[in-house]
Amino acid sequence: MPSGRTHDRITLWSLPVVVFVSLLLTGSSALTLSVLGGFLFGGLMLGPDLDTRSIHFRRWGWLRWIWVPYRNSIAHRSPLSHGPIIGTTLRVLYVLVLLGLAIAVGMALINELLNLTWTWGQLRGTLELGVVRYGRFLAAAAVGLELGALSHYTVDWGLSSYKQVRKRYPTEGIRALLIPFQPSRRRKATPQRRAKRPMPKKPPQPAHPPRKQRRRTSDPPKPRRPEQQGSPYHEVDLPDFRNR
Repeated sequence: MPSGRTHDRITLWSLPVVVFVSLLLTGSSALTLSVLGGFLFGGLMLGPDLDTRSIHFRRWGWLRWIWVPYRNSIAHRSPLSHGPIIGTTLRVLYVLVLLGLAIAVGMALINELLNLTWTWGQLRGTLELGVVRYGRFLAAAAVGLELGALSHYTVDWGLSSYKQVRKRYPTEGIRALLIPFQPSRRRKATPQRRAKRPMPKKPPQPAHPPRKQRRRTSDPPKPRRPEQQGSPYHEVDLPDFRNR
């Protein structure tokens, strides 16, 4: 799979295209900025790889611990994390739930320490007013979040499909997706086919010199030469020096 740096480069390279299409469709610079902010946040911070120990997980700094339950409960590259719309929606809801718990604890502490009377009704009214007033910008940011995650999904799916095609069609490669053809399959060798195959001829071996034949014990001994019969030393006539 592509590394985190590769996904970051793809997100940054896609940025001009997102800006151009947003301006073309909305005609508003404010909505384009909302889409741009959501796209960068969804591609760099709220990416699908938060289900593993990735660069998106490390970018949260000392707040990365909030993603530990999410990472332990969802398998890597499952439809709940890498599924279109489903993955982004689940991550946004996860962040909103944690944010709601933090706001509840904060309100309880502030009311206890400062003797204030903040209620959930007041908070709900403020949130409803903000949603009504800035609903278009929130919707544009949500579209940007999904586009940022979609760039990640597209690269992962494309690379996985390419590897499967290369594995199934090692000689045709990417042409297998473009040109319809019959894949070449090797026929299994049966015993009958093995028998019909001609055996390769061995190259002629060089002629070795004949070995010396050892004398058998039953063979008669070879006759000795006259000088070798009797004493192993030759008899030599020495002059007689006694009468001199």
